[in-house]
Amino acid sequence: MPRITIAAAPDFTLPDSQGQPVSLADFRGQKNVVLVFTRGFT
Repeated sequence: MPRITIAAAPDFTLPDSQGQPVSLADFRGQKNVVLVFTRGFT
């Protein structure tokens, strides 16, 4: 079986629903981070 390596995700910053910046680094050291991407209604 091939070996699977797990690497840390690169840091990035995106605005939250109120427009405030949220960085992935803000959550470093916590157990889980869930990212939810939704499509806007056009």
